[in-house]
Amino acid sequence: MSERKIEPSRSPFMRLRLDIWYEATTLQELVAFASTIELKEKTFKISCLNTSDAGIEPKIARPIRNEYMKEIGLAIPAEPNLDEPDVEFGLVVYEDKFYFGELVHGESIWLKHMQKPEMYSTALSTRDARALVNIAAPFPDGLRIIDPCCGIGTVLVEAMSMGIPIEGRDINKRVVWGSQINLRHFGYEPNVQIGPIEEASAGYDVAIIDMPYNLFTHASSDLQQSIIMHARRIAKRVVIVTIEPMDDKIAIAGLSIVDRAIVQKGNFKREMVVCE
Repeated sequence: MSERKIEPSRSPFMRLRLDIWYEATTLQELVAFASTIELKEKTFKISCLNTSDAGIEPKIARPIRNEYMKEIGLAIPAEPNLDEPDVEFGLVVYEDKFYFGELVHGESIWLKHMQKPEMYSTALSTRDARALVNIAAPFPDGLRIIDPCCGIGTVLVEAMSMGIPIEGRDINKRVVWGSQINLRHFGYEPNVQIGPIEEASAGYDVAIIDMPYNLFTHASSDLQQSIIMHARRIAKRVVIVTIEPMDDKIAIAGLSIVDRAIVQKGNFKREMVVCE
């Protein structure tokens, strides 16, 4: 089975990833492995992640961390560079084992999307929108994804910034124009249509629905039910964001809830519900 890796930049919560090269039960065993590493002309540095900042247990006192890194570093047949290394290694001690490998750092791309040309106060935050896309499509390769109530395109921007193709749709032409402006502002070519979800064709793998409740569009109970029914019609997996309970409507549509979470923006609470 091929190994699937999540790029840290995709997540608004993950700062880095440790690609494990070796695990050992003793430091001496790890030092022996380190002596076999071939970096040629590349420089390196080592970071031990058992710190208070990283939140990895057990936390290890600095003198002990430094001793670990010193012994491993002296064994690696290459030149260290603490400022601008070509390769950064990471060390984690967890449940009496040493895990060693290459650190892959992420970039908080979503922070650049916080200020959009077109905005409204009840839109999902960029952080929540990015998390929502990852929840809806953790492994998006080959998937057809649609946001049929896309509003000003917060979800569309986050998906496209992760290289995930996504289609947008909204019944309100004003917010469709706003989403197109926002997407072009960040360098993405919009694929957004004006029209209700009822006109969307079937064949999508994932539908992401942020239920309308803003100053441009408000969905009545009947419209909410219709949106969920058509989401089930067009997609195999549906992720709904709502400010009010939707369990009954989801059940009526023939969907099953497989996961859920509460997200909060100030005093404003939403629920993310994953359905299949």
